[in-house]
Amino acid sequence: MALTKKREVRKRMSKHAWITLDGGFAARHCLVADISSSGAKIALDEDASQLPGVIRLAFARDARTGRSCHVVWRRGKLAGIKFI
Repeated sequence: MALTKKREVRKRMSKHAWITLDGGFAARHCLVADISSSGAKIALDEDASQLPGVIRLAFARDARTGRSCHVVWRRGKLAGIKFI
């Protein structure tokens, strides 16, 4: 029997968040467009192609909060992330 891969239910939202790079440096503003228990879609002010492969997403600017993420896709100013 073939297994079907079901996508997790995503909750649509429009919430401001922060991306931090390099151990807490270079905080960038983003907007979380939707979120699930495994990942999220974020919108940036600039081209998402400049994002590194691993980032930290937080709903506060404090780099000690949030979750580490892998960037799994980039399209224009949008990016898809998977929580580590």
